[in-house]
Amino acid sequence: MFDLDEDQQQLLQESIAILREDAVRITDQRKAILSYLIKTDSHPTAEEIYEVIRKEVAVTSLATIYNNLNLFASKGLVKKIKAKNEAIHFDFFMRKHYHVICESCGRIVDLYYPQINQFENYAEEKTGFQIRSHAVEIYGICPQCQLKQQNAQINE
Repeated sequence: MFDLDEDQQQLLQESIAILREDAVRITDQRKAILSYLIKTDSHPTAEEIYEVIRKEVAVTSLATIYNNLNLFASKGLVKKIKAKNEAIHFDFFMRKHYHVICESCGRIVDLYYPQINQFENYAEEKTGFQIRSHAVEIYGICPQCQLKQQNAQINE
């Protein structure tokens, strides 16, 4: 399967434990999908995941990938991200982080912000809500697209 480092192996085991708590059967397909999402930082679509996973384990269909991704999302293991190209991308989400999304090409980059928990604590203190999660997406133009835009302006 995928070569996970020690931290990634720990995340996989924690994810499997969460699934087992809800009596979800742990299949080779589920382990492969989770392992791939833990290993990659590319925020793949279901179709991209399918193309990679089918080379690792016998996957019956793209629908199987979607069903598992939806299951993982319902358990808080995976987050769905809608990028500029309107495709749904998937991200392993056991480590809290934000996403910076390019408005030009749709590229998605993880942003680990050290005070992420302070934001939730602040919201709890100010509102009295019991905060369970939050989502922040930051939009801008990535360095590659900035360079393309600058080159296009020079060539005009």
